[in-house]
Amino acid sequence: MVEDLILATMPMIPKYEVEEVLGVIYGSSTRTREAGGRLISGIQAITGGKGTAYAEEIEKARKEALEDLKNEARKLGANGVLSIDFETAEILEGFILVTAYGTAVKLKK
Repeated sequence: MVEDLILATMPMIPKYEVEEVLGVIYGSSTRTREAGGRLISGIQAITGGKGTAYAEEIEKARKEALEDLKNEARKLGANGVLSIDFETAEILEGFILVTAYGTAVKLKK
């Protein structure tokens, strides 16, 4: 599949110019681990393990937040999102919130 959006953490893209700024957009994802995942994370925390169960959920949430961000950009008619950044937080106990935000733009070569 060919990507219809140019995504970047940079504020500009080489060989492109920003034709129009459409605004700040964001996408978010909230995930939780099931009881088994919390148990594994607890054991890894006690034994000094890597914390893979938690890291896997954060990665899933990051991908979902980025997809949500891309959908918001498409709704505005953007062909690019610049200055993308992520924020991650734990809300309540065991809930991971990942937010991706950036500036939706129309780019031209």
